[in-house]
Amino acid sequence: MRVSVSWLREYVDLPADLPTEDLEQSLVDLGIEVESMVDLRRTVTGQLVVGEVREIEELTGFKKPIRYCLVDVGAANGTGEPQQIVCGARNFAPGDKVVVILPGGVLPGNFTIGARKTYGRMSAGMICSAKELGLGDDHSGIIVLPADSPAKPGDDARPVVGLDDVVAELEITPDRGYASSVRGIARELAHALGLSFRDPGLAPAPAGTDAPAYPVEVRDTVGCDRYAARMVRGVDPTARTPGWMAQRLTVAGIRSISLPVDITNYVMLELGQPMHAFDAARITGPLVVRRAEAGEKLTTLDGVARTLTAEDMVICDDTGPISLAAVMGGETSEVVAGTTDVLFEAAHWDPVMVGRTARRHKLFSEAAKRWERGVDPALPLVALERAVGLLIEHGGGVAGDEILDIDHVRPMRPVVLPVDLPSRRIGVDYPAQRVVDLLEQVGCTVVRGADRLGEDPGEVGVAAGTGDVLTVTPPTWRPDLTDPADLVEEVVRLDGYDRVPSVLPTAPAGRGLTAAQRRRRAVARALAERGYVEVLAHPFAAPELADQLGLPADDPRRSAVRLANPLSEEEPLLRTTLLGPLLGILKRNLGRGHRDLALFEVGAVFHPRPGVGSPPAMGVDRRPTDAEFAAADAVVPDQPRHVAVVLAGDIEPAGWWGAGRAAGWADAVEAGRDVLAAADLPADRIEVRAAEYAPWHPGRCAALLVDGVVVGHAGELHPSVVAGLELPRRTCAMELNLDALAAAPVAPAPTVSGFPPALIDVALVLDASVPAEQVQQALVDGAGDLLEGVRLFDVYASEQLGAGRRSLAYKLTFRAPDRTLTVEEAVAARDAAVAVVTERFGATLRGA
Repeated sequence: MRVSVSWLREYVDLPADLPTEDLEQSLVDLGIEVESMVDLRRTVTGQLVVGEVREIEELTGFKKPIRYCLVDVGAANGTGEPQQIVCGARNFAPGDKVVVILPGGVLPGNFTIGARKTYGRMSAGMICSAKELGLGDDHSGIIVLPADSPAKPGDDARPVVGLDDVVAELEITPDRGYASSVRGIARELAHALGLSFRDPGLAPAPAGTDAPAYPVEVRDTVGCDRYAARMVRGVDPTARTPGWMAQRLTVAGIRSISLPVDITNYVMLELGQPMHAFDAARITGPLVVRRAEAGEKLTTLDGVARTLTAEDMVICDDTGPISLAAVMGGETSEVVAGTTDVLFEAAHWDPVMVGRTARRHKLFSEAAKRWERGVDPALPLVALERAVGLLIEHGGGVAGDEILDIDHVRPMRPVVLPVDLPSRRIGVDYPAQRVVDLLEQVGCTVVRGADRLGEDPGEVGVAAGTGDVLTVTPPTWRPDLTDPADLVEEVVRLDGYDRVPSVLPTAPAGRGLTAAQRRRRAVARALAERGYVEVLAHPFAAPELADQLGLPADDPRRSAVRLANPLSEEEPLLRTTLLGPLLGILKRNLGRGHRDLALFEVGAVFHPRPGVGSPPAMGVDRRPTDAEFAAADAVVPDQPRHVAVVLAGDIEPAGWWGAGRAAGWADAVEAGRDVLAAADLPADRIEVRAAEYAPWHPGRCAALLVDGVVVGHAGELHPSVVAGLELPRRTCAMELNLDALAAAPVAPAPTVSGFPPALIDVALVLDASVPAEQVQQALVDGAGDLLEGVRLFDVYASEQLGAGRRSLAYKLTFRAPDRTLTVEEAVAARDAAVAVVTERFGATLRGA
């Protein structure tokens, strides 16, 4: 928000000699972020004067319209002769007064003005627009001063256009909607500097009458709890916005449109009450305020035809919707050049409804920004009186005696505050009377002593203190003050954040990482050491993801939690598998030119609990009871931690050292083994089996088991999934449930033998359908305690072995802890291992 200090001075008596730096610091101390504080007197140097256009010659033959102007700048140019200036703007005519910067002047951005020949004519100076002077963003035309302006050619133009002022650009946080107005900022400065404040929101205004200014029916008093309106008839349609008003709007970044519309914008900036002006002659029948019907159409003032939903609020006449309530008016009822009867509207709308409507339609108007942050419901009649008075003063007309005021506003809810709570929470001694004074300074009504609502002070949701409590009723312009913590924040803010000592709390002795935390870190470190890159995906998924992954109709992963207010309507679900978002990241990186990718993520998935209802309603004024906490926790979805990897391209790059190797299903399986090894699970508890599980290829999918329980899957993704997601062929993935892993046993210290090993290779011929993992387990079971290690190093198939058969070659390592093994002992252990494989799978030694 941009606001001029001269406007603020109308409501708070700022010292004339107050330095700009002190003004900025005062706002910062109150928690208002100051983007910039610009002294406009320093932004333009040189001669900036008022000029009067004498003659205009249209130059032709160029790509755009060009005008050669003779402008009277008085004696400012030293000669008294008209200044020759070439200009491309077309919103002025002979006789208009304009703003001219003469050669030697410097505009914002260090743009120096000189005299030069252009378009075949001599141009000495520039006729300025608001944007060129740094007064706003309007560059559609140059500044034309009002015809009744007393300024004469050659006069300094700075005070005429407001360049003798200081402009503050402020960033208003979402919880401080009251500060989005001159009224709110002036009140804050009065608090900070200890000055008196003249509240324009308390100006006298006539109350509503029995006869309405215009027939209006409000059908939804939740979405619109107050609606006020008043009519002004016989307005001069040619009346122009006064220069001082247009100047303030320009400084605020709002383009001047017409007198009635400018007045609504001016009142919005001044009081914080958004308004709308209807052309009464263009309204057909009574007005109805209601929710839109799904599919209704409305063309808003920006010329966009919008399709409405049932959550939008609209204002209708007999022809249908004529305004998107609280966001933007419609074309059919807007004030036009011939408008003589103006119906002013000032209402109070539900901020949640407005925020959702603005986001749904991507229409963040100045009005919508204020509504979603909270507007004072006591302002509508004051704003109407202010707008009507300005319109009559500058546009003529007669105000109707009838005033419509449909009021369903609920009173502000009192908040019970232990008087010592600010001191206990902040660590600064705030005397009881100081707390009362500061809250009353904000505008609260404070009753000290027993709670007048009859509530037990011990149930206010904070630890017991002195027992003395305050019953605080916030003012109507502070809808953000709903809980004791909010009031504590106001006490600290107004008393001064600088009084809060910067003391680091003493950290309690910790117990270190939990077992689950250590396991997650070990898994992430193990994958990173093997070349995988960790990513963090958004935990959201699209409804069509289940179909894209080919999940069966009865797959529990299809049941997902739907967010009530998702960040994106395209992804309203919480993920039930890590693979969806992770494959999306893989696709995005492929699209950016990366070809060899190995990514992983450790994160939560969300599984809804069947048969649960809605969570209980709980406030923040007290700690939930055990029963309330249990009821709320029962609704929260299960959130197990998973780890997943995805691979595409080459896992071993090619180079001068040799050919590379593409990532395959075995690499995904090996990633699963690495995860289980990093989780400190012994190899004898881990098993890998062939499986069929979406979204993996049924012939290249492995199930990862621990103690006989499936904890994850790995392998190559199904071709249809890869095609549907537009991923490279043979993309591989692994996903494993870390929370399903049993706690790792205490690992005994390994015994290191100083005796040499015995190495024996065995090649076993058996049916090709027998998994190599099961063969390896059989070797381990048969070899006994002397077996130190077993590794598969060759897989071979040929016609000589027979159809459907293959050879698996393993390297067996035998070692005794207390002696050197004899050849006979090693061979006996090998034969015992082979015997078990033969018994289980009918294997034979190759070459035997």
